[in-house]
Amino acid sequence: MMESTSLASNQKIIPDLKRIPTLKPFSDNDLQRLMAFSKIRKYKTGEEIITEGAYDSHIYILIFGRIRITKKGKPLSVLDTRGDIFGEMSLLGEFSRTASVFADEDVVCLAIDNAHMDRLGESEKATLYYILYRVFAKTLAGRLKMTSEELITMKSKYLKFW
Repeated sequence: MMESTSLASNQKIIPDLKRIPTLKPFSDNDLQRLMAFSKIRKYKTGEEIITEGAYDSHIYILIFGRIRITKKGKPLSVLDTRGDIFGEMSLLGEFSRTASVFADEDVVCLAIDNAHMDRLGESEKATLYYILYRVFAKTLAGRLKMTSEELITMKSKYLKFW
């Protein structure tokens, strides 16, 4: 993995970040605050980004590439759309990682370390959390819908055998 230094003082990338669908709801000021605890990470094909069962506080936003998500070594999903979020469960509490994530090809992502959000003032923190939770709620709702559809498909196949 290659990692940039902190993005805190890099105002030039804000217009590029605003073009990422997931980050559109953020104002320039909110993005600047978010960048204070974010880095750009690059992974080579095959590299592990997240290890199932491990603990860390990073949330990732896919900028470029394709990732593969596995659970107990079995494939779960592939994400390849700019702005896709992964590792978002770390925002919800101190849970161990529920799945592993691998770079299926070279990957560039924004890694947000939510452990550092506590350094923000209460109003700044509330604003960022509000926006992040809205974005994550939309992401999780979409994943729940997909999981429900897969469950229905599997049940209908399984029930045909009885």
